[in-house]
Amino acid sequence: MRYRLLGRTGLRVSEVWLGAMTFGENWGWGAPESACRGMLDAYLDAGGNVVDTADWYTNGSSEEMLGQLLGDRRDRVVISTKYSIAVRPEDPNGVGNHRRHLTEAIEASLRRLRTDRIDLLWVHFRDELTPIEETMRALDDQVRLGKVLYVGASDWTAWEVSYANAVAQLRDWSPFAALQTQYSLIERTPERDLIPMCNSLGLSVVAWSPLAKGLLSGKYLDPGATGRVTTTGTADMDPRTEAVIRETAAVAEELGVASAQVALAWLLARPTPVTPILGATNQAQLDENLAALDVHLTQEHIERLEAASSIERGFPHDWLASPAARAVMYGPLRQHVVA
Repeated sequence: MRYRLLGRTGLRVSEVWLGAMTFGENWGWGAPESACRGMLDAYLDAGGNVVDTADWYTNGSSEEMLGQLLGDRRDRVVISTKYSIAVRPEDPNGVGNHRRHLTEAIEASLRRLRTDRIDLLWVHFRDELTPIEETMRALDDQVRLGKVLYVGASDWTAWEVSYANAVAQLRDWSPFAALQTQYSLIERTPERDLIPMCNSLGLSVVAWSPLAKGLLSGKYLDPGATGRVTTTGTADMDPRTEAVIRETAAVAEELGVASAQVALAWLLARPTPVTPILGATNQAQLDENLAALDVHLTQEHIERLEAASSIERGFPHDWLASPAARAVMYGPLRQHVVA
């Protein structure tokens, strides 16, 4: 296991995180406590040091179970949790990014997690009803109180994160250190704006659903003569998705590894460092995913995967990158300017 700095902070975080969305069976799926204990132990033994959860996961039992299972190992772990989603849907103030919900959510998470501080608190989604200034000031207050150490944004647009950090820096508040976003070989749209923004602002990129709801695990491959990719009806399928699944499986077969390991290795090899969150319901799944740390993709493999999963970046990105546009913007000597 290797470690990275979280954004422009000194916090050392492991290159893969353990996702605790599966901790608990309150949603009719997930893992029982015994399985969660095994996964947590295996992850910590492998050198991992971040567990990601949320107040909303499994109706709060994810945080409760994590706090109980950590016990006296709490200081070994960076606890990453979130607030924003409605925990009391019938209450108009039981949801959102405003100061009151933030304060209540933190106190509730601290009790469930059995700790006196949250190492990394994510704003789970962008609440369009709450001014960004209120959210950032309220987060900074919690940092100054010592109840939260670092803050991040989950599922925000690029312009909103940029604006929030500009406001925070101008007013000497705590800025976002990281962005959590859906990112995988199948979901590459963050490459349009979110990841370039993270590069520019020095934010860490944390990827949820790195296996695209299990599509990249290879479990939907039909070994029969049809050669089709089949799903249970719970995952979206289209020709591009099918091509990505097949190419991932082909690379995995050449390397003698699992498809999931190839998908995770691709994320770990991105030019912009990406930290995948590993979600599993049993230790065997987690062990397989952790083995991705030892998978090396050749440049040829990477090019094949990217060709199969390529997306149009859209306007203005594709237009600005076109030879015609660049010739107009820079003139004939752009290739002679080193930048």
